[in-house]
Amino acid sequence: MEENNNGSAGMADQNNPAKQPVIDCFSDLDFSKLEINLEDMFKGGVHFGHHKSRKSPKMSKYIFTTKDNINILDLEKTKEKLLEAMDFISKVISENQEVLFVGTKKQAKKIVEAAAKKCGMPYITERWLGGTFTNFSAISGRTRYLRDGLDKMKRGEYAKYTKFEQMKKAEELERLENKMGGIKDMMKLPGAVFIASIMEDELALKEAINKNIPVIALVDTNIDPGKVDYPIPANEDAVSSLKLMLSYVAKAVLDGKNKIENANDIIKEEK
Repeated sequence: MEENNNGSAGMADQNNPAKQPVIDCFSDLDFSKLEINLEDMFKGGVHFGHHKSRKSPKMSKYIFTTKDNINILDLEKTKEKLLEAMDFISKVISENQEVLFVGTKKQAKKIVEAAAKKCGMPYITERWLGGTFTNFSAISGRTRYLRDGLDKMKRGEYAKYTKFEQMKKAEELERLENKMGGIKDMMKLPGAVFIASIMEDELALKEAINKNIPVIALVDTNIDPGKVDYPIPANEDAVSSLKLMLSYVAKAVLDGKNKIENANDIIKEEK
């Protein structure tokens, strides 16, 4: 099975602690025309699982066959579970809640961030901060400090400090931006969390379960999907598979937002 790796985003300069823009790998995609297509999944390698010796027994129902000792996922079942997950995501968004995107695996980072930004959702692509869900009040205090600091820097309020003090403040804000920039505008716990790989982000899964936050996740053939509310059987290693599956997740978010807009338009017309 092919496993592609992407590097993490570049660092910002000291005068601007915001991270450098992530290349939008979805810039040419028309989400309004995006449909779940088994052929696209096949071309993207969504069906490739892991070696049969690594198979999780609970994934057996999603496996179609084994070829050259590699478990092959049943794309019909992938489509079925994906539709269930997308319907749920759309519902969460239409209820004015957010879906937190999580993906700290090296090859998933840029894709998860790009997808989250494309649909305007919070994201975590660096190390999961313990307490993000279970001690949200403390995390909120740090994100508020980050927002305030960035605003002050933008307004030039740090110009009264020495160059050394300005440099130290910029470095501090950059560190915070790298750690929690993707959630700095997340004012409350999300309505759901999407996890690209629950093996790498097991702590995120545990905290979501602890706070009764529904979990949507990609599950490869070596994963136990039992703790995931909406498992999506898919290759979570290949970049091509990640891009395709994240595009579907982002589309579900955008569809939920469209429902809100349509409902608001109807209310305006009735007035």
